[in-house]
Amino acid sequence: MQHNSLAQLEIPVVMGNHLEELPDDLFIPPNALEIFLETFSGPLDLLLYLIRKDDIDILDLDISKITDQYLEYIELMDSLKFELAADYLVMAATLAEIKSRLMLPKESFEDEEEDPRAALIKRLQEYKRFKTVSEKIAILPRVDRDFFIASAKVPKLQESLLKEESEINITDLFTSVVEVLKRPNYKNSHLIDFEELSTKERIQILLDILNNKNIISFSKTLRKPEGKKGVVVTLLASLELAKDGYIELIQNKSEELFIKSVRGI
Repeated sequence: MQHNSLAQLEIPVVMGNHLEELPDDLFIPPNALEIFLETFSGPLDLLLYLIRKDDIDILDLDISKITDQYLEYIELMDSLKFELAADYLVMAATLAEIKSRLMLPKESFEDEEEDPRAALIKRLQEYKRFKTVSEKIAILPRVDRDFFIASAKVPKLQESLLKEESEINITDLFTSVVEVLKRPNYKNSHLIDFEELSTKERIQILLDILNNKNIISFSKTLRKPEGKKGVVVTLLASLELAKDGYIELIQNKSEELFIKSVRGI
């Protein structure tokens, strides 16, 4: 029998070694047992769970068995180093007291008015009724949780706005319509293609000009239709040729820029 019970245990394996005992330095996060503990909302809830699990009649409550199971739960929580609420400890003391009184010879409490279990049984019955009702209420459809109430109403207009609207006459309305009709139509769209100027092509143009003239004014190499873009492209081409040593850029006293061929091109 002992062999079968050990076979059912799930012994954890850490780095290939079976861990049969809980290490003293094992760290358990504060919220690790949160889901487990939320199963019971208090000591009465735990007792009711134990009664239902063993299919015990509340009126014929076996205090000895329930007390042992309850204390096992308390010891388990203590071994896991979880701080139990005071209500659980109070219930443990109550169960232990009832158990001890029931273990006494019957003659010692024959004169008592009621069974030592009576008060606990009454509390369990009341708790069971309230728990059953609360569970039924919890599954009922709830506003703002299961469904939402839709509402709509006409907005209230301020009197000042109504007065301003009433001051508009037919003449002002006609003037506004005419003004709108005169506005340009911005819905029409067209694509403007810009002519791309190539620095490489402009370098070749400058080289062709310098084949005929040894020196030329920078302004005479420009093309008027190209505008500012032509000036930028021509300047970049001139700087590229000057860097490679093909030309020399000269500026006289009048600050006019000249392009001079340095060697035969």
